[in-house]
Amino acid sequence: MNESNKGKDVQRLDPKLWVDRYGDYLYRFALARALDRTVAEDVVQETFVSALHSMERFKGRSSEKTWLTSILKHKILDHFRRKYRDEKHHFEMAEDNIRQLFDEKGHWKEGPEKWKTSPKRLFEQKEFLKILYACLEELSKRMARAFVLREMDGVSTEEICKVLHISATNCWVMLYRARTLLRQCLELNWFGITPGGAS
Repeated sequence: MNESNKGKDVQRLDPKLWVDRYGDYLYRFALARALDRTVAEDVVQETFVSALHSMERFKGRSSEKTWLTSILKHKILDHFRRKYRDEKHHFEMAEDNIRQLFDEKGHWKEGPEKWKTSPKRLFEQKEFLKILYACLEELSKRMARAFVLREMDGVSTEEICKVLHISATNCWVMLYRARTLLRQCLELNWFGITPGGAS
């Protein structure tokens, strides 16, 4: 990219319009991941400040919205890293219960069931979103965050472990429990399936 094109790309950024154009979208994006209104507001503000300071690095290879969303994703991960960095966490399940989920080689005895439809497609449906958020609120904060990071943001298990300061085994068990509990909640509240199996 030559310097004249680069200058034009940078000039397309208009910070005065960011809040009006992208504020609601970025807030909803952050809230879906942080599950906390105050945190969502804070990371969106941090995103705008960071974007202002890094405008000269914007190359125009993506849209303004995509660029801001990318910054926001990093701010959310930074928030989780700070939150869990110095805390000692103990996983909720007793060690005996954890052992029952795995065979002697460390493999799942019975893994989480596969989603029958694309989680991404369902996630885009507004009504489904309301139910999903309500179900996520029923999980522990850490379990919900692990699920959101993995299933909605595609963050690797290794990165989730660093962010939440947990072991890989704890992460796998946490994700298994999250999927199981969310499935039960969604079956009841979205698909209309009763615990006995009747719809």
